[in-house]
Amino acid sequence: MTDAEVVCRELGCGKAVEALSNAPFGPGSGPIWMDDVACSGSESTLKDCRSRGWGVSGGCSHYEDAGVRCSETLNYGRPGLVAGSHLCSGRLEMYFGGRWGSLCDAAFDQQDAEVVCRELDCGAPVQVLGAAAFDKGDAQMWTQEIQCRGNESHIQRCPSSNSHKTNCTHENDVGLICSGYTDLRLVNGPDICSGRVELQFLNEWGTVCDACWDMRAASVLCRQLNCGIAVSVVGSEWFGEGSGEIWADVFLVGSGGDCAGRLEVFHNGSWGTVCDDSWDIKDAHVVCRQLQCGVALSNQPVPAWFGPGSGPIWLDEVECEGNETSLWSCSSPGWGKHDCQHKEDVGVVCSEFKEIRLTEGCEGNLEVFYNGSWGNVCWNKMDRDTASLICQELNCGRSGSEPSYSDGLKPRNWFDNLNCRRHDSNLWQCPSSAWGQNDCDNDEVAKITCSGSD
Repeated sequence: MTDAEVVCRELGCGKAVEALSNAPFGPGSGPIWMDDVACSGSESTLKDCRSRGWGVSGGCSHYEDAGVRCSETLNYGRPGLVAGSHLCSGRLEMYFGGRWGSLCDAAFDQQDAEVVCRELDCGAPVQVLGAAAFDKGDAQMWTQEIQCRGNESHIQRCPSSNSHKTNCTHENDVGLICSGYTDLRLVNGPDICSGRVELQFLNEWGTVCDACWDMRAASVLCRQLNCGIAVSVVGSEWFGEGSGEIWADVFLVGSGGDCAGRLEVFHNGSWGTVCDDSWDIKDAHVVCRQLQCGVALSNQPVPAWFGPGSGPIWLDEVECEGNETSLWSCSSPGWGKHDCQHKEDVGVVCSEFKEIRLTEGCEGNLEVFYNGSWGNVCWNKMDRDTASLICQELNCGRSGSEPSYSDGLKPRNWFDNLNCRRHDSNLWQCPSSAWGQNDCDNDEVAKITCSGSD
């Protein structure tokens, strides 16, 4: 029971009720890491307890896997996302005791979001949204604060505690946008690190047009697959044509990100542009919604010039009501009917467009562009691994200095408590506080020097 006490305390699950043997919750798989565990009861983690040593077992099988039952009662059930533009976005509600309830945005963070997206087969979290971004719910507000570590398979496995955010109302309902794709792979190549790119969206595999793919995207994929760095991007003639859905038929190019750029659409086997005649904010909203990029920014400074396109101009005089889920639901004169030149190509900047920079090239204060403006990033919890990932994203070398703090140059602090893990392949996968929520003053802004600045 002493060993079980350490486990329950480490997980924040109260006191041990039962120490169980002989795989009471079913046998596991993979290595058996510990055997003959002997805790004194004062340890803060199970790893601190005596045992035979890592991976050293006395002939154990998985039918002897240990189990623990803790006193903490989980008082919430399955999650759901409602009022979003697709199954993997919306207001987060939890079902328990025969009814649904909303969660407070101040009691929900990136680690909790990772578990919800994973449980719903919706990939990784793209953004945690507060202030009832998906409208106010009409169910009760849960008073429990979920405290996931981020690696749990189900929200029910996360500990919880009574929330101190007692003044929460439905104005504070939390919303969540998940990536929607749950897996990725390279197929039809000579090994697992080369081949045709395929993504799985909601249990259906599909391909990605080569016009939608560049070295930056390829480098991210290679890191996610533990395949090193990208060497080249090649077309369908190398690894053959796929089958199923082609996931990208609307694309924003020219910004280095997915949520801003020149609008291009795929039709009749080729990519082309859209003319800006009659184009307005309602049309742009539909594009941003279709790309899961938030809302279109109006009268905001554009951080990049996207330039004229080439090839066909596919659409002109597009007229959307603004509530459509796809550009294809909007009216226009028809494919290829226009009186435009490429200098009139439409560009769109969505609220989810994110960009990072250091104020002096490869050193200086860390700043993030989001929702139409640049803001500071707070220094709290940032470590050298986080700094190194930032430097790699900026092509400023492989490593960064231990972050220090400095005076911020922008009036807004965009986020805080940024702390990347070794398996994160880009900054937006790293746990942090929600956008705009921080506990730092303007003299606690992160400052980094990259190895590439020498």
